[in-house]
Amino acid sequence: MAAHMPAFSFDLLSAGCLSRKASGIDRMITINRTAIVVRPGQPFLDWLHRADATSGELNLEDLRREPTIYLLPECENEQEARECLAEVCGEIFEEQLDGWYRVPSLWPTRRDLNAFDHWFEWSFHSVVVDLCDDPLLREEL
Repeated sequence: MAAHMPAFSFDLLSAGCLSRKASGIDRMITINRTAIVVRPGQPFLDWLHRADATSGELNLEDLRREPTIYLLPECENEQEARECLAEVCGEIFEEQLDGWYRVPSLWPTRRDLNAFDHWFEWSFHSVVVDLCDDPLLREEL
């Protein structure tokens, strides 16, 4: 049996944030994080085709179908997010590689920010709104 979900209506505020109304009470919950959406680029697909003979049918659209969203510390602008990304881009790079091909000896060795920018497209999102009442759960990948 499905759990009962309260009915919500959503209003877009002039600042571009959502206000959720439940039982007549206005609520908006933002979290102190910046989101970046990471999508593989053509160099990633080219590498995958070279590394994994079974990937020949995959195209860029397949790799980008469900991008991963990473939460960084709260940043005021894209330059601040880029500075945070520079500190973790190697980890993100490895997680992306591992998601498609699990043989680290065939992964590219250069995984710095310049390589990251070449292999991936990423977008910065400064407002992260949590519309769920459930507590956040953390688990390692």
